[in-house]
Amino acid sequence: MNKINYKTTKGKRLRRHLRVRRKISGTVACPRMCVSITANNIYVQLIDDENGVTLVSTSSLDPKFKEQNATPNLAGAELLGTFTAERAVALNIEQVVFDRSGFRYHGRVKAIAEAARKGGLKF
Repeated sequence: MNKINYKTTKGKRLRRHLRVRRKISGTVACPRMCVSITANNIYVQLIDDENGVTLVSTSSLDPKFKEQNATPNLAGAELLGTFTAERAVALNIEQVVFDRSGFRYHGRVKAIAEAARKGGLKF
C-alpha cells in the first residue's frame, strides 16, 4: 500500500478532498458535481454515489468544447459550466452538491460553479 506524503502540494490537496468527501455524497435527486483539474484539461461530472453511476460528464476533451475553439482556461471553464448545466437540466436535474475535489474555490473552479448556477443548477 502506498503511503501518502501529506506535506507535498498534491498530498495536501488529496487530504482536503478526502475531508470534503466524508461530508458530502450524491443521490439521484441531488447528485454530486465533481470538478477535476489537471495540467492540460478540466473534467466535470455529476455523480450518483448511491448507485455508483455518472449521470452527466463534460470535459475539455469533449467535441462540443473543441468546436468552440476553447482552451481549458478561465473562459473555457465557464463554457464547461454552461455545458454541464444544459445537460443536467435536460435530465431534469436542478439541485446538485458541489465537490471541488480539494481545489481552492477560485479561478477555474469558481468559474465553473458560477456558470452552472447561471445555467439553472442550484447548489
